[in-house]
Amino acid sequence: QVQLVESGGGLVQAGGSLRLSCAASGGTFNSYTMGWFRQAPGKEREFVASKSRNGLVTRYASSVKGRFTVSRDNAKNTAYLQMNSLKPEDTAVYYCAAETTAIMSNQPDYWGQGTQVTVSS
Repeated sequence: QVQLVESGGGLVQAGGSLRLSCAASGGTFNSYTMGWFRQAPGKEREFVASKSRNGLVTRYASSVKGRFTVSRDNAKNTAYLQMNSLKPEDTAVYYCAAETTAIMSNQPDYWGQGTQVTVSS
């Protein structure tokens, strides 16, 4: 059983940056595809980004490509989401996810509890 704990959310002005962290425990970190999802008020949860087990394959939602960077440090059992040029529409609860398959699905095996990101205009 993998536990995922996010941190780094908060309030930031439009154009600013935040870095989210996801600390994993209870499993073999480098055996999981790691990813990030978000859910804005009144909307469905959506995929944001993912990084493969060996770090070689990265995927982004079109809405964040060029602004967000997903990374992982297998030695620290931690995944990251660097968010730059933030926009008010990025406001959401951000969730870390771990997937046992090579491709992050919309129903990953493990979820974190979420961290709130609020971008003011």
